[in-house]
Amino acid sequence: METSRSVQRVVVITGAAQGIGRAYAHKFGALGYKVAALDINTEGVANVAAEVQANGGQCIAVAVDIGNESSVQNAHQKILEAYGQADILINNAAIFSTLKMRPFEEIPMDEWTKVMHVNVTGTLLMVKAFLPTMRKNNWGRIINISSAAVTMGRPHYLHYTTSKAAVIGMTRSMAKELGRDGITVNAILPGATDTEISRETVTAAQKEAQIAMRSIPREENPEDLTGVAVFLASEDSRFITGQSLIVDGGLTFL
Repeated sequence: METSRSVQRVVVITGAAQGIGRAYAHKFGALGYKVAALDINTEGVANVAAEVQANGGQCIAVAVDIGNESSVQNAHQKILEAYGQADILINNAAIFSTLKMRPFEEIPMDEWTKVMHVNVTGTLLMVKAFLPTMRKNNWGRIINISSAAVTMGRPHYLHYTTSKAAVIGMTRSMAKELGRDGITVNAILPGATDTEISRETVTAAQKEAQIAMRSIPREENPEDLTGVAVFLASEDSRFITGQSLIVDGGLTFL
């Protein structure tokens, strides 16, 4: 794994105010990367940046609405002003925890549109903004966070599952286009992960049933996802692109 080289790398993480994004920020900060923690939740992301700094890492907090192109461009500019570069982009932000489970025919169309706009268009806008910097350096790592909900065909979250399937397609097409620029593009598919974010429509019984179906039958926590992100961000993964890595304890297989 990278050591001195990682100190020179800047990692940009969206959705970093809580949950899995917060874990990514802590992990990369502890390894010596320069971290830019992005979120629409300005107070939450400022707290995460302070936590990383308190543990000896470098981290700045940047407010962003990934579904708004001008907001994304402003965030990109702030990161360049602070660090001078942006090497690794982890597209973690998405709408999920606030969604209620329901049959797909009952999903309001405005909710469908919002999920698609943030989870799909937001990912595209982030890549478009940071791509010129990566191309200039002929080096980059784009890590798109999809979901194992796609491989399990999870019911009652059709808009979320569809958006995360789109992220996999986006990952593969981007990988084909960007390989010649020294940029790899891969996707991580987390399983249902135990974070501080509650989901009111998921019962304890449903949670236990899913855990029982895993090859490794225990709860998944955010730290289970940080190692694969570090690997995909490093030189060790330099010949891997367009791939989807499921991290769900062996519940589903691709």
